[in-house]
Amino acid sequence: DPSLHTVSSTFVQGPPPLYGGRMLQRAFTVARRNCLLLRNLNTQHHYSHRGFLSTALDWSSYRSPTPRRPPVLKPEPAQHLNIIIATAAPEDSMAAAMKKRVGFIGSGQMAEALAKGLIDKHIITGDMISCSDPSPARKELFKGFGASPYESNLDVVKNSDVIFIAVKPQYVSVVLNEVRPALTENHTIVSIAAGVTVESLVNAAGPDAHVVRVMPNTPCLVGETAAAMCLGGKADAEDERIVRQMFEAVGKIYTVDEKLLAAVTGLSGSGPAYVFLMIEALADGGVRAGLPRDIAQALAAQTVLGSAKMVLDTGKHPGALKDMVTSPGGTTIAGVHELERSGVRAAFMNAVVSATNRANELSKM
Repeated sequence: DPSLHTVSSTFVQGPPPLYGGRMLQRAFTVARRNCLLLRNLNTQHHYSHRGFLSTALDWSSYRSPTPRRPPVLKPEPAQHLNIIIATAAPEDSMAAAMKKRVGFIGSGQMAEALAKGLIDKHIITGDMISCSDPSPARKELFKGFGASPYESNLDVVKNSDVIFIAVKPQYVSVVLNEVRPALTENHTIVSIAAGVTVESLVNAAGPDAHVVRVMPNTPCLVGETAAAMCLGGKADAEDERIVRQMFEAVGKIYTVDEKLLAAVTGLSGSGPAYVFLMIEALADGGVRAGLPRDIAQALAAQTVLGSAKMVLDTGKHPGALKDMVTSPGGTTIAGVHELERSGVRAAFMNAVVSATNRANELSKM
């Protein structure tokens, strides 16, 4: 079936040694425990579980070894064990997203991160991307992974279905007014400019425009963005699905009321800078304590990564996870005491609030 990604392998061998038989027995014990359906172990086997669509084993001529060690195994003709593993084909929703042409008006770092993420996750191919930017170097960079650069923003719109407005906030209305004559009801307009409201986007793009306001962050460059979106104008559930499909290829995205997007900007939009500062400070502490710089930085970064994964995977409150590490009278509680005395918790809270306030200020300009 061409819709399946299939991996096939064949093993040709004589009678397997005893440990080989035991390994097969263990493998099929695991299979019995994990499979939803497993039948007729002597001929053909089909089961469906998780990422596997089906597995078929042809071993009608295979003869299991004796459970106890035999004195001598007589030579026999070679046996064949064919294993075919077929993984599930992409979902229909993913296929639909792949048909959308994507345009970037503004080809800066965030646009680059999004474009590369979509290409790396096979949501779209490079030749489905068009872009524009005042900088020749940025257009050349996009051209390097298959995108089509244009001098005119209108040309980007004419060659796109989903249009990312990735310019500085003060230029968003100017750009949308410029391309408004080329916009149709089939276009989905996605603004990733901080502080630019849905009302401003609709006023510039027209009352019939399908507008989605998104606040992503830079970790989308490594497929781990934390983003939020809200809909405006004539945007509907289909527009939301398209945008969600694209951003979930490079991380996570949540739908919120627009009044909360400033807080999203202050937390996850600006948050990577706070975390980078924290990693740098932890690494400096390690150097001060005697560690080599490269090891200190690697340990600090991996500690943040692992700790974040524990929060997401366990679902436990960060305070509960902190308590698991802080034994009475131990080293960790001594360090935590110093952080509390220095006001680190309040400093992070103040940083989020200050960035939120600035986002609200930008939205009124």
